[in-house]
Amino acid sequence: MTSPKKFNLEKSLADLEELVEELESGDLPLEKAMKKFEEGIKLTRGCQTALKEAEQKVEILLKSAGGEDLEEFEVDTDVE
Repeated sequence: MTSPKKFNLEKSLADLEELVEELESGDLPLEKAMKKFEEGIKLTRGCQTALKEAEQKVEILLKSAGGEDLEEFEVDTDVE
């Protein structure tokens, strides 16, 4: 039985950044741009899943250590 491939968040983020740069250049034909966009969506979903799992692990660790509940925070979306 083969073990599932481990998701590499840092590599996925770097790949996603590269994809965005390629798409923003505007030099890709439409068909290629659509494939890159689809790949970017898959990478984004993988990153979201990895971050959610990390958040859940932190919550478990805090609760098992008798820590306080995590507070919600807002992400500043105005950063350029």
